[in-house]
Amino acid sequence: MPSPTPAPTPAPTSGALRIVRDVIVVDGGSGAGAEHGEPVDVVIGRDGRIARVEPRGTTRDADTDADADTDADGQVVDGDGRLLLPGFVDAHAHADGLLFDPDVQLALLRQGVTTVIGGQDGVSYAPGDGAYASEYFAAINGRHPTYRGGGIRDLLASYDDATALNQALLVPAGTVRGLVCGRSTDAASPAELDAMLALVAEGLADGAVGLSTGLDYVPGAFATTDELARLAEPVAAAGGVYVSHMRGGYESGSQTGIDEIRAIAQHAGVGVHVSHFHAEPHLVHGLMAGLAASGVDASFDAYPYTRGCSILAMPVLPAALTVRPTAEVLAVLADPGERRRLLDAWFPTIVDYPSLGPDWPEMLTLAHVAAPAFAWAHGLTIGAAATRAGATPAEFTLDVLAASRLEVNVVMAVRYARTDADLASILAHPLAMGGSDGIFVGAHPHPRARGSFARYLRSLVVERGALSWADAAALVSTRAADRFGLGDRGRVRPGAVADLVLVDPARVDDRATYDEPLALAEGIDDVLVAGVPVLAGGRLTGATPGRGIRRSRSELVIDDGLETALRASSTGRKA
Repeated sequence: MPSPTPAPTPAPTSGALRIVRDVIVVDGGSGAGAEHGEPVDVVIGRDGRIARVEPRGTTRDADTDADADTDADGQVVDGDGRLLLPGFVDAHAHADGLLFDPDVQLALLRQGVTTVIGGQDGVSYAPGDGAYASEYFAAINGRHPTYRGGGIRDLLASYDDATALNQALLVPAGTVRGLVCGRSTDAASPAELDAMLALVAEGLADGAVGLSTGLDYVPGAFATTDELARLAEPVAAAGGVYVSHMRGGYESGSQTGIDEIRAIAQHAGVGVHVSHFHAEPHLVHGLMAGLAASGVDASFDAYPYTRGCSILAMPVLPAALTVRPTAEVLAVLADPGERRRLLDAWFPTIVDYPSLGPDWPEMLTLAHVAAPAFAWAHGLTIGAAATRAGATPAEFTLDVLAASRLEVNVVMAVRYARTDADLASILAHPLAMGGSDGIFVGAHPHPRARGSFARYLRSLVVERGALSWADAAALVSTRAADRFGLGDRGRVRPGAVADLVLVDPARVDDRATYDEPLALAEGIDDVLVAGVPVLAGGRLTGATPGRGIRRSRSELVIDDGLETALRASSTGRKA
């Protein structure tokens, strides 16, 4: 497997901040935390990396001459005793096409997120021309403003110096399948499998951090376990990660997905990662322990909310229908006979979907509706909107999907709501990572897009004390940086890329709610990416030092963090 294309070296940051004064370093790798930290100054070199960490007050402005241009304005940021953490990594985000939007950048940076991992759920723009993802995931990822073809290399390059944040990418297995197999619901032929393997290997060589699957979405739903296991082979060879939105609907159906992940990992010898692992705590802990007992190198991400969010068509229409081109699906919905068959024969079966049940009309809240004629329905449940429209919930669902050309997403309640204590139990797992599953498309979106990372800190550290600050830094940064090969990120130490977040522990708070989902987080007002201030005083600076991150191992000394937890879990020892 060829080595991935190296990321461009961060440009010299003339005029950027060079010293972060009077901060308490919280490092998820070393275990350094606010509980025992002493105030320090952090000096950043012209290469966008941390040059030195020194006791507070021992570094003068002139001392940075060897490391940076000192005659530029705004060279020093006063930390005022705040906590300094490594830039947060959103291990599962849907900002693929929207990371260029200043409002999206602001929403992420106000939570401390400096890197997002995209290409999730098996659907994204590359490889190929991006048309499938732009249509099928229009209500999740949006449309990329410039990418119209090429591969992972070209898509990664589109982020270089074009955004305030970094973007890493997974090769999306569903997109790969669609390119090779088209709309087929059959198992891949040997020739098709060879073609898919070549595309996966090419994406990894271009710098992708792994392979993603979305096995409730199409066409991924039609991929067999054997097919996925084969596609994981080049991932293992490249040192990437197999990342899965599991089959089976999560919750009480999680065992099905975990069994499949185990089979794939054991066949390919690949490290695996469970996307947005939402289930009751005893299931999450038990299933992760089962993977470890099987010798499987596994991790997961989870967002700190009970409700989910996805495209409406996924849980309410047959996969055999939605795999077809949108025009064909719309023709079916417009046909009176086909519509009647869906209403009479299909809709009664969706109550069996593990995340729904018989109360599904009250569990799905409309977050994004593309059709202007239905804009009034934003924020209403399917049941409430159907009543207002004078239709049954199933009839209304078909109407709104048809009018919106399927571009609808919904916030999805679950049958068995979890408490904050339940969520804390899941997120305190030593292999958990922060992942918002944030979707920025919609007038009334899920609050996780704008609140997850501030919520981790407020709920788990400040209020509940379930995590120390060092453990929180590992959850929101270090583990994901290590796991996904994000280079020298995820730590605050000399040599590390200066993706840095200043946190006021007395103010950090998530303000977005299900009723007011667009409110921005508070308590994180200053953020640097590669040593360049991108958020200052809570506002964007306009700087765009972000990169498409190409997979690479860290050159820093790593003697703890995720690798220790993985070793301990695989041998049954406590990390």
